[in-house]
Amino acid sequence: MNKSMKKLLATFSFVLLFSIPSVLQAQGPPPNPGGGNGKPPCFPPPCIPIDGGLSWLLLAGAAYGGKKVFDSKNKESEEEIKA
Repeated sequence: MNKSMKKLLATFSFVLLFSIPSVLQAQGPPPNPGGGNGKPPCFPPPCIPIDGGLSWLLLAGAAYGGKKVFDSKNKESEEEIKA
């Protein structure tokens, strides 16, 4: 093996040796969220529904894409008229 390959292998081994134990450390259980009023607890605290906003975002994206296609076709037809 050449010198640069040995250096690369040593660096990779060193990084691998010291990074794996930190990844494999166990985590404790999550804290008890409480809330004994019959409703499911919200964890993490800011309970934000994703469904409503996501559908509006998809609708806005579809409208924006449709406008871009419409503008592109109008630009092509204007170029044909000028030519």
